[in-house]
Amino acid sequence: MYRVKEAFYTLQGEGAQAGRAAVFCRFSKCNLWNGRERDRKTAVCDFCDTDFVGTDGQNGGQFETAEALADHIRNLWPKAPGKPYVVCTGGEPLLQLDAPLVKAFHEAGFEVGVETNGTLPAPEGIDWLCVSPKADAEVVITECDELKLVFPQLLAPPERFLDQIRARHYFLSPMASASVPEAGDDPIKQSNTRKATDYCLAHPQWRLTLQMHKIIGID
Repeated sequence: MYRVKEAFYTLQGEGAQAGRAAVFCRFSKCNLWNGRERDRKTAVCDFCDTDFVGTDGQNGGQFETAEALADHIRNLWPKAPGKPYVVCTGGEPLLQLDAPLVKAFHEAGFEVGVETNGTLPAPEGIDWLCVSPKADAEVVITECDELKLVFPQLLAPPERFLDQIRARHYFLSPMASASVPEAGDDPIKQSNTRKATDYCLAHPQWRLTLQMHKIIGID
């Protein structure tokens, strides 16, 4: 059984794949926060701004088999040229994403991308692995395509991960206020964008990534 909060066709908004068309498959549940506001202050990750509770979102639902979910995602991809790409996100997708589902996505013609907090092992066959570590959470994935660190995190300075995780790309993503989803209305994110910019200028092995989807007003 796979539980999906929502699934939708859009453009990837961040990181090395920014601007690429993709179907986002947002799985329910996370191992670092239960998604309930009353428990945010005691969560390992207390700055998440995503709703991943339940299966009641756009194109969400429960899927008995990997093939059923892969068919559901395939139906969201347009009948047009271009390599189909699915981004498995959450919540924490590796609570549910397994080898049979990766195989089913591949058989449906998709490249498979994953955005994970890195605390759980990843199944074989993932085509693009993005790890976004959270302070206080032990990371077990030590090699990935892309390391995307929400910045700043007091207990997770960027230099901590340079030896811990080997990646092809290193990005800093400015932390936003969890209560203000739009970047233009968020003074906390504006301040953190300046801090992240300054850090990248001083440490050029890191690159700045912004949430393009929020800037241009798409999902």
